[in-house]
Amino acid sequence: MTMRLVSGRRLSGAFVPMAVALAVLYSGCTSVESSDTDGASRASEADSVDLRYLGAAGWEISASSEVADSVVVLVDPYLTRAKYGAEASWDPMDTRPNYTRADTLFSDTDLIDAQIARADYILVQHAHPDHIMDVPYIAQRTGAVVIGHETTINIMRAYGIPAGQLITVRGGEDYDFGNVSIRVIPSLHSPLNDKRYYQSEVVEEGVQRPLRISELVEGGSLMYLVRIGGHEILTMGSMNFIEREVQGLRPDIALVGAAPSHLEITGYTPRLMEALGFPRVVIPTHADNFQAPYGSEIAYRTEWVEAFASEVRNASPGSHVLIPKHLEPIRLSLR
Repeated sequence: MTMRLVSGRRLSGAFVPMAVALAVLYSGCTSVESSDTDGASRASEADSVDLRYLGAAGWEISASSEVADSVVVLVDPYLTRAKYGAEASWDPMDTRPNYTRADTLFSDTDLIDAQIARADYILVQHAHPDHIMDVPYIAQRTGAVVIGHETTINIMRAYGIPAGQLITVRGGEDYDFGNVSIRVIPSLHSPLNDKRYYQSEVVEEGVQRPLRISELVEGGSLMYLVRIGGHEILTMGSMNFIEREVQGLRPDIALVGAAPSHLEITGYTPRLMEALGFPRVVIPTHADNFQAPYGSEIAYRTEWVEAFASEVRNASPGSHVLIPKHLEPIRLSLR
């Protein structure tokens, strides 16, 4: 069996494969190049999955097959990339407004409309602004079902998302939706502030919109295992995990939190790779500068992802590490 990876660009809503396909062999995970005709035709066959990195911890995951309708799953879709954090992370060429934690953020609806055509499910890993602030608008526009902790769901209620679009979870659920199944995994937030980070606040039912940045609290952290298009995809929204909760999972694709705070966790990368059975494809996530807009020269943290990629190669030599680019689709197909 082989897994084929085809990266490309989305122009006017259409997926345009790039010229070269990369085939990753399951048996040895050695990579070879194939012709563009062979790669494009094989990758367009049924039971493939498309991933698109939205920045921060955000992903678009979609798949279709000959026996099931297409399905689109968004994970922590945050496209607005507002300037609300540390000034050192701002692009001096960025003329957008600056925000403090006492301010209210509003989604960049034009950008979202240009990039998000549809969504069936939105998975929220926790409720900090860089994970949740664009979710109410996307849910309203697409009618997607939002899955998340009670804090997430109460924020959705505050912004008028109907009850029929909301599923409250706490971790441990494993739901079959027909063309996709989703397992909810209890998790932990990144060890920020030299391991002093702790946030016990929640958003109570009945809160009123608009919420200030300071009111968008974690509310508990989750991971998800998404089974779609013949693949099992593990998502992470933080640089931390509960080992007993992921032990024995066998995703072939792991979207792994890769910002430097993971270095404060004992044996983070080797423990995670072993617990997951050494995934065939590992993609770093939540390791960009999400306060800089798409296209900014400082929107990426190249040194972060390259260092993390080296850790994965040392801990799991058989894994293929794929470095994503903002908004560029990646197609993976089991062969």
